[in-house]
Amino acid sequence: MTGLLIGRSAIVTGAGQGIGLEIARLLHQHGARVVLADLDKDRAESAAYSLGGAAVGVGCDVTSETDMAALVESAMLASGRLDIFVNNAGITRDASLRNMTLEDFDTVIGVHLRGTWLGVRAAANVMREARSGSIINISSMSGKTGNPGQTNYSAAKAGIVGLTKAAAKEVAHHGVRVNAIQPGLIKTPMTAAMKPEAFAATEATIPMRRAGEPAEVAGAVVFLASDLSSYMTGTVLEVSGGRGM
Repeated sequence: MTGLLIGRSAIVTGAGQGIGLEIARLLHQHGARVVLADLDKDRAESAAYSLGGAAVGVGCDVTSETDMAALVESAMLASGRLDIFVNNAGITRDASLRNMTLEDFDTVIGVHLRGTWLGVRAAANVMREARSGSIINISSMSGKTGNPGQTNYSAAKAGIVGLTKAAAKEVAHHGVRVNAIQPGLIKTPMTAAMKPEAFAATEATIPMRRAGEPAEVAGAVVFLASDLSSYMTGTVLEVSGGRGM
């Protein structure tokens, strides 16, 4: 299956590795010109090079209003349009409620929730004028069910769902769609840092009895980015192997 996104321009944040890189790769395979953004500029450029032509890597701090505006401008300069914006950048700073520092709470909220809000706003400003576009926010099943040791992360990911629905209602009449995806346990550098016993215990709670692959999240992104989902906005797709039902 190829060609769903030929002629379209996309931005993916947090695209230097993991799920973000797989999203960028699959969008690229379907014909989109992709800007890969990452806090680590070198990693973003290396990731873009691995995709081949019609891909560029840029450094971007998603918590910076200036950086996010410049990111959208870079896509507009490269192709004259912006059709797809994927808010994927994220971090974790796990600790119990008792031990979590205020700094770690604020940092996670900032990257996930402030970063997504800035991305939605910057992308919608351009897409509204074009009267078309698809914004896709990466939430998490942690935002639905909550995870012990992740009060910051779970709160941020739940907030992304509320943001998605509110923004979708604001821009729907401009032809702009805003949807979210909630991945479950996915094999990424982030989950690779989990203790093996914790990973296995989580995996055992999944009806499909396995962790997901980044490409399986990317497939849902391509669906929401394409015309196959043209009558969908404000929705939340769970890519979790049935976990959290």
